[in-house]
Amino acid sequence: MSSFLKKIFGTIIEKPWEAERAQVDDAHSGQTFDLSVQKSAVIIIFGIATVLFSLIFTGYIYSVPPEQDTKYLLKPNLLWINTFILFIISFYFNKVTNELKKSEVTNVKKNLLVIGGLSYLFLFGQVAFWIQLMKSGNYVQTNNYFSSFYIFTALHGLHLLGGLLFWGKVASRVLKTKSEKILDEEKNISALSMYWTFLLVVWLAFFLMIYVFNDAFIEWCKTLVA
Repeated sequence: MSSFLKKIFGTIIEKPWEAERAQVDDAHSGQTFDLSVQKSAVIIIFGIATVLFSLIFTGYIYSVPPEQDTKYLLKPNLLWINTFILFIISFYFNKVTNELKKSEVTNVKKNLLVIGGLSYLFLFGQVAFWIQLMKSGNYVQTNNYFSSFYIFTALHGLHLLGGLLFWGKVASRVLKTKSEKILDEEKNISALSMYWTFLLVVWLAFFLMIYVFNDAFIEWCKTLVA
């Protein structure tokens, strides 16, 4: 991922009108980025999803009234557990991609199943947290904080479900494939890893803004609105 970003910014600062650069450009095959179709599709999804989540964050900032009461904010340990689960999933994806690069495919099937199980556990944790919120009397209409909270977690969960559909297709092929042919799925697994990394980054931004530093963030929002 870091090498890809370096390549993007390196391409931006290139000067194709210079003679020296033109010679280099004429020498290559015409493909600017070494991206598979799967990764290209994931990057397009990144762009769309980033716009959606940015709108939610912006709406949260400008919809919090100055008199917003924060005493109803519930801070249980369940969201910390869910965040930890996403970190574990990213760890296992990194493990799988490294195993594929080294052609060590013996544990790929097992680790892919672990990733799927942890992802479903994360979704179950989100539903359990929603139930916990509603039992405490905090609904979408309670205040702007909870409406933003429900919308974001629902949208994040839908993106995770979409990733699980892709994971299901890839995992089913890998489980049915002989060990020596699992390397053929490297592009699909690499795209999945990128997608889950994006979900982790978005979740962390939300988690820090609306949960960990929520009181300070609401005070900042109040100054903007005021």
